[in-house]
Amino acid sequence: MTAPEKDVTPNDDEVHSTASYISRTGPHKVSFYRSTFFNAFILGLCNFLAPGIWGAMNSLGGGGEEKPYLVNAANALTFGLMVVSCFLSSVIVRFIGIKWTLIIGTMGYAPYAAGLYVNNRFGNEWLVLLGAALCGISAGIFWMAEAAIALSYPEPYNQGRFLGFWLGFRVGGQILGGAINLGINADRSTSGSVSYTVYIIFIALQALGPFAGLLLSSPSKVQRKDGIPVRLEVTNSIGYELKATAKLWISRKFLLIIPFICQAVYTEAVMFSYEGLWFSVRARALGSFLSGVIALIIGNVLGAFLDSKRISLEKRARYAFFFVVAWQGMCWIWATVVTTEFHKTNPAYDWSSPGFGRAFVLFLFWVAGFQLNYMYLFFLVGNLAEDQEEVVRIAGLLRGTESAAQCVSYGLSSVNIMAAVGSIYLNFGLWAIAILPAWLVVKQIGGVFGDKKIEREARGLREASDHE
Repeated sequence: MTAPEKDVTPNDDEVHSTASYISRTGPHKVSFYRSTFFNAFILGLCNFLAPGIWGAMNSLGGGGEEKPYLVNAANALTFGLMVVSCFLSSVIVRFIGIKWTLIIGTMGYAPYAAGLYVNNRFGNEWLVLLGAALCGISAGIFWMAEAAIALSYPEPYNQGRFLGFWLGFRVGGQILGGAINLGINADRSTSGSVSYTVYIIFIALQALGPFAGLLLSSPSKVQRKDGIPVRLEVTNSIGYELKATAKLWISRKFLLIIPFICQAVYTEAVMFSYEGLWFSVRARALGSFLSGVIALIIGNVLGAFLDSKRISLEKRARYAFFFVVAWQGMCWIWATVVTTEFHKTNPAYDWSSPGFGRAFVLFLFWVAGFQLNYMYLFFLVGNLAEDQEEVVRIAGLLRGTESAAQCVSYGLSSVNIMAAVGSIYLNFGLWAIAILPAWLVVKQIGGVFGDKKIEREARGLREASDHE
């Protein structure tokens, strides 16, 4: 190792210490509109206008339709196409860069909302499926791009807060959607589809997504408080990228967390089908609103915990893992009991109905647990990537694996019996199966694996110094 490298790179013991890393880099002045906080806001805004509003529609239960089966089938198509676009996303980044990949990724969401509007108002189904296909093609690269940005832009000691702030916008779409729909449908105490006026508002919001993306700073223009430049680009050949992505996909560290990823995101179709089947229109709107508020709060609490300097990375990874797993286990036991009963009694709960609280609170806890697990997944993969190019690859694989699981989940939930109870039993089993393999990876974070985020930043610091 050369002397200059040793001067700017933390040694083997120090590389695991966030405090040591901060003391070596020191504070730097930044322009607000180039700061990581501002970019977190823009990334969150894009998330809010694209998948956030998409989530708002689905949180109304089956896209707000009277029955969730058509929308579940359309969502299965969306996620099926996303598997392909996620896998190819690092190649796309190579040609147009991460910023334009994100912008293009926002463009397929509005056609999906338009399909729901046409179906709701006129009964036509073809645009639902076409919109779902367009959404799938663009959403895959959007999901990869936003994940890679969220893992690369922030300083190491702000990673958790960045994740919480960014993902808060996702549930922010759900909160807004629920509030709009609650205002329009507050007097509808029966089941059925929501007012088509809701979709007009959603289409307008999603059409703003690409324009919001223009405000994002390119990696080379981001200014961080630690002074380290953000390097988030892919320069290798197409063949190399495809081979490297495939190699990472079959690596032990990624294979072991695949069940954990799948059980986490499979839940989305399960909980939204639950809401669509057993609750009135206004109760669904209330559920969308309140569950988003709870998820926003608890997600940011987890983000602050993951950034804690008083607790070692090893303990943070383990404590958060056990908390997330326990929360999910509680929800699955609860869901198994109540949906087995509902399948026999076929209720339609309104907030004035007896027993409403017992059924409704489960949905709130479900959404909160989904947000916790979602955040933890980003924390987990961020501690597996060796370098910045691998961040892009692992982000694509994470979102591709999510998409594959959600494709299956929404596909199965388009079948009556699976939407009612079958998927809940299946997801419960997936949760149980995923715990041990994921633990084999989690227990190495901060230990055998070290602190990958710090190591990547230290490498960036060294490279920046070499270029001076």
